[in-house]
Amino acid sequence: MQTTRTAQGVIVALFLLAIAIEGPVQALLDTREEGRPQVLDLFTQAPSQDALRAFERTLEDRSWSANAVRAPFQRLRHALLGDLGAKVVPGREGWLFYRQGVDYLVQSWPGVGEGIPDDPLPAIVDFRDQLAARGVELLIAIAPGKASMYPEQLGARPSGAPVYVHTRAFQERLEAAGIAFVDLHAALDPGEAAQAQLYLMRDTHWTPEGARRAAEAVADRILAEGWAPPGDVAYVYRDLTVERAGDLLRMAGSPGIAAAYTPERVTAQQIVDPATGALLVSDTASPVLVLGDSFLRIYEHDEPGSAGFLAHFARALGQSVASIVSDGGASTLVRQELARRPEVLRGKRLVVWEFVERDLRFGTDGWRRVSLPN
Repeated sequence: MQTTRTAQGVIVALFLLAIAIEGPVQALLDTREEGRPQVLDLFTQAPSQDALRAFERTLEDRSWSANAVRAPFQRLRHALLGDLGAKVVPGREGWLFYRQGVDYLVQSWPGVGEGIPDDPLPAIVDFRDQLAARGVELLIAIAPGKASMYPEQLGARPSGAPVYVHTRAFQERLEAAGIAFVDLHAALDPGEAAQAQLYLMRDTHWTPEGARRAAEAVADRILAEGWAPPGDVAYVYRDLTVERAGDLLRMAGSPGIAAAYTPERVTAQQIVDPATGALLVSDTASPVLVLGDSFLRIYEHDEPGSAGFLAHFARALGQSVASIVSDGGASTLVRQELARRPEVLRGKRLVVWEFVERDLRFGTDGWRRVSLPN
């Protein structure tokens, strides 16, 4: 009994010691690196919800003790339990899913009605109206999350019915508001997805084939509606093999976990100009501007370059396009970037606005109205 009490006392003492030294040591480290302790931010900023959340995130990221034990603990947890952390949902046959994308599908969301908090629709309508005043059309392209396309890799789907009911409901609202959109869920049909892998197993994004199909679906709609003149460049492509470790493994927070997996190998088609052999790149003089998130960046700005959505979209149109890409920021940040660079809109006839479906609910900085300069 005495031995047990002694052990309990030691544990309690170590716990109290850890609590006692955490704050002073962190303050010293902050002062050495930044010139002042981060805790002073609590007294120098207005106590808003956003400010407190930002303080909490920074505190978590910079904590010396958390950083010291996080990676080894996560590797141990993965080795013993297969757990990849709070952001990753393990699926079947080695598939991984982004938890926020799964939450978007399975959690209730009053996004089908009017007056919901941070409703995306008013910001989209406002943006459409601002573009229309400049003689520019707007086309929405909602990128499906991987869980929408491969729900069977998460668990049984008894009815076989689509699981993206929130997105369908929102598209109905877009239609009612007179906002043009392309149904990329239909273009990336789950039935076809079973035949050709359209999303990476351990990444949140689509494969090169998924990006190509989405790009061609958007281009087909534009050419059918006559929203942009067809180009006359017959771009060609060359096949390249690309290795992707997967951003979901990176989210696990420990390099040791990613090293335990073999990178996925996929074939990408790099688009080149037939006359010069140069890679197809963004052109601000194009009448078409594409705004979007990392679904535009992958294979385009990443390896191998000029092989993602933007390049295939330009190939399908027969002309280069302009673009602004904001990783994780397609709900508001990308329009703020456009507002800072209004010259990009000069000569435009069409803006294509891509964002991943989970951003309807979880968009970074929400869905703010952004005024474009005159």
